[in-house]
Amino acid sequence: MPEGTGGTPPRTLAEALRTQGDGSLVALLRARPDLLSPVPSDLSQLATRAGTRASVVRALERLDRFTLQTAEALAVATEPAPYDTLRALLTGDEGDPEIEAALPRAVETLRDRALIWGGDDRLRLVRTARELLAPSPTHPSPTGLGPTVAEATAGMSPGRLQEILTAAGLPSTHDPVSAVASLTALFTDRTRMAALLDTAPVDALSVLDRLVWGPPYGEVTSSPTPPVQWLRDRGLLLPATTRTVVLPREAALHLRAGRAHRTPEPVAPTVAPRASDASTGARPQVVDNTAAGQAYTALATVEELAKDWNEGGPNVLRAGGLSVRDLKRTATALDVTEPVAAFWVELAFSAGLLAADGEADERYAPTPAYDDWQELPAPQRWARLATAWLTATRTSGLVGGQDSKGRTLAALGPDLDRGAAPEVRRRILDLLATLPEGTAPDPESLLARLRWERPLRGASGTGRHDDLRARLAAWTLNEAEMLGVTGRGALASHARALLGPSEDAAHTPGDGAGTHAELAAAGLRAARALAPLLPEPLDHVLLQADLTAVAPGPLLRPLAELLAIAADVESKGGATVYRFTPGSVRRALDAGQSASDLHDFLRNHSRTPVPQPLAYLIDDVARKHGHLRVGAASAYVRCDDEAVLDEILADKRSQGLRLRRLAPTVLAAHADAVTLLDGLRVMGFAPAAESAEGDVMITRAHAHRTPPRTAPAPVPDGPPTPDTALLSAAVKAIRAGDLAATVVHKPVPEPSGSGSAALASAAAASRNGALPRTTSAETLATVQAAAMTGSAVWIGYVNADGAASQRVIAPVRVEGGYVTGYDHTADEVRTYPLHRITGVAELADDPA
Repeated sequence: MPEGTGGTPPRTLAEALRTQGDGSLVALLRARPDLLSPVPSDLSQLATRAGTRASVVRALERLDRFTLQTAEALAVATEPAPYDTLRALLTGDEGDPEIEAALPRAVETLRDRALIWGGDDRLRLVRTARELLAPSPTHPSPTGLGPTVAEATAGMSPGRLQEILTAAGLPSTHDPVSAVASLTALFTDRTRMAALLDTAPVDALSVLDRLVWGPPYGEVTSSPTPPVQWLRDRGLLLPATTRTVVLPREAALHLRAGRAHRTPEPVAPTVAPRASDASTGARPQVVDNTAAGQAYTALATVEELAKDWNEGGPNVLRAGGLSVRDLKRTATALDVTEPVAAFWVELAFSAGLLAADGEADERYAPTPAYDDWQELPAPQRWARLATAWLTATRTSGLVGGQDSKGRTLAALGPDLDRGAAPEVRRRILDLLATLPEGTAPDPESLLARLRWERPLRGASGTGRHDDLRARLAAWTLNEAEMLGVTGRGALASHARALLGPSEDAAHTPGDGAGTHAELAAAGLRAARALAPLLPEPLDHVLLQADLTAVAPGPLLRPLAELLAIAADVESKGGATVYRFTPGSVRRALDAGQSASDLHDFLRNHSRTPVPQPLAYLIDDVARKHGHLRVGAASAYVRCDDEAVLDEILADKRSQGLRLRRLAPTVLAAHADAVTLLDGLRVMGFAPAAESAEGDVMITRAHAHRTPPRTAPAPVPDGPPTPDTALLSAAVKAIRAGDLAATVVHKPVPEPSGSGSAALASAAAASRNGALPRTTSAETLATVQAAAMTGSAVWIGYVNADGAASQRVIAPVRVEGGYVTGYDHTADEVRTYPLHRITGVAELADDPA
């Protein structure tokens, strides 16, 4: 049993914390990182902060269901409560081996998180936790219990109490306190209470049945029915207000056979396999291949998105994010639904591949990091996306919904961060990893497990499905399938490598998925596991006689890029079909390719002979390409063949270009060069743009990039979990501060006769625990003596900002108006000016 100072039981949480070792304090600060902001000066401040409402609420919300039920049971017990009383409230009169086995762990969890303190014979809830969990008229207890007899009868007249005692067959007493105690003893005595209820009318028992599991309050009229009157006469229903009555807690516990909860849940629900996989499941190889195929599709989708935004994507809304119209257009370009398009857009943004360019007319575009990402091998590109998804707090599932002010949430806009998202994603994948390989989970059992691990406070046992964690879980399962983390609902082997060793199924994980270094290492493991599953890029296509080319798999990047210019994608899937058209061939010629270049390209990268129709198409477009030259006059057209210019002038479609002949081989136009080029192409010609020097201009797509951007940092749900080094330093600082605050020092002797006023002031300060006050000469003499003997002293110190503090130092050198010594409070050697030391006192016990 923890003991306070002097071997006595601790009287406060601070005293209980002083009895714990550094390991326990580290565990407390790791479980409740909000206590570290800022680092408490001593254990008293740590205990005070641990009892604040905001911190206690956060700690309660991170308990599993049974641990929370344990705290709720302790809140309805008389304080302090022995361990046996707590166990009886959870197991009831009949006992429950599962509860008895799980209860010690729950109690230790509450104690480790400073929500309860004291030994097993005197368990106490932190006051704030009791206020939150104990029953009250305005805040019903999750247990469904009401107030005690003493609380419900507070303010009741002595005469009314005597009437209740008489009706219940108890001896009368004129003392209200003894009357309440007598009635309480009746309700807690199983034998006498059973005998009393045996005399109750059947209808009265029905009334109790409706109130026993809560809520314990019921409305009554001015003329209650006989069953209700029978219960009121005997105190089984006590008045709460003029129109309501309440079932006392002691009576309800008797009717419940001693149980505080209707359905205690000491064991976490098991994640069951999906019904279709319960017997055989899918083969792990099938799962891995399915997931790998989807991983490749994910890479292609992100590349298609960046290509669509390559020359500058949609404008940024004034409030931030994409407009609904731009999201629809992006979904059409990717050939997906709008929610799926929002997911890919948010994923690329979270990975730092897309961002706003920050210009006056702000638009979204790929970042320079996207070009670096493209150069990585496919497995590493996927690992980059997967780790970004795993740790991102941005939640695409919220897109299209409304915020608290009724405004629509836009993709890439603000207010999409949800701090719980990374924890839910990680936990779901950890739970999937506990299933046999190739086995998909039953979604309902998975949600039941998550609700048990993080129940909504006050909703224990209600089975609510509409909370954010449930929606995050559903989104996670869908997103994992799209990203290739799962295949056919089961966790893929490369995703297991991404997670590392799976956690114990009974363990509830904390926040986050590790440091950046750990994530990078996990990404490399996942990339190595995924590499054998992805198809090798091909260096060839299959040309068909119908002017199509079939790519039977992923293509090498140079081949894919040139083929995307020279042909149009007709269909995607396991194989991509490209179609050559006059427009696509002209596009390749505009990009600087010649007819011979295209012939060589197709000949070198086709496993089939180049079809004659395709060769004719290339030669025909190339023969016309550049035959006409367009420049700026506003614009002009020149051609060596006068008959072609005559044909253009005779065509009615050229009237809008306002052409006129300047020379036999030159036409001038009022339209600009771009409009003239487009107009002539509509008329069926293949003009080429010309520079001021008369050279053919090669046109290429302009790749617009943002300035260097960093990926958006996740917005955590509360303070992040501190690392080991910070925890160790914080505990050391708290211990040192507590030593300075609680160290026992020698009292300054009372002055005799006409002794100095300074000594009297120092004596008073020593008795009152305030900073010591001594004269400069006395301070110098005391620290010099301490330096000679190697002892520690207690000093009062005022820094340059005027802040006063008390410290414990061991002086080693006193010279030049300064004292140098080891400061136990700061745990380092420091030098203090003597004129800033307000006073000094010797310690009763040297802490060194």
